[in-house]
Amino acid sequence: MTIEFFMPMVPPTTTHQQKQVTVRNGKPVFYEPEDLKAARSKLVAHLGKHVPVEKYTKAIRLMTKWCFPVTGKHGNGEYKYTKPDTDNLQKLLKDCMTTSGYWEDDALVASEIVEKFWADVPGIYIRIEEI
Repeated sequence: MTIEFFMPMVPPTTTHQQKQVTVRNGKPVFYEPEDLKAARSKLVAHLGKHVPVEKYTKAIRLMTKWCFPVTGKHGNGEYKYTKPDTDNLQKLLKDCMTTSGYWEDDALVASEIVEKFWADVPGIYIRIEEI
């Protein structure tokens, strides 16, 4: 089973690693700041439109192309080599895909291709295929 889709949006730049910690009653408590909650909500809302009928249960390849709005001297289709880091972007995306019901566990992602670009049409392209 293979699915692919494009979610037109300005991709969130807030990443999963931006969780915060506070101390309550002498114990650390982790929480999500508002911008991370907003990024998670945005991704879940867009992903909800493309959830497969059946969850993936076998090894998969996840291809993701992050397309950020063109700024400054950058051109459409040019690789983006500035922050945020792809691994941080992917962690939040995969968590949202798990929550949305794409698969039971993102450990099924055995192969991953991730690219970042500057683009005239911002958004996130996703392709999932069983391998």
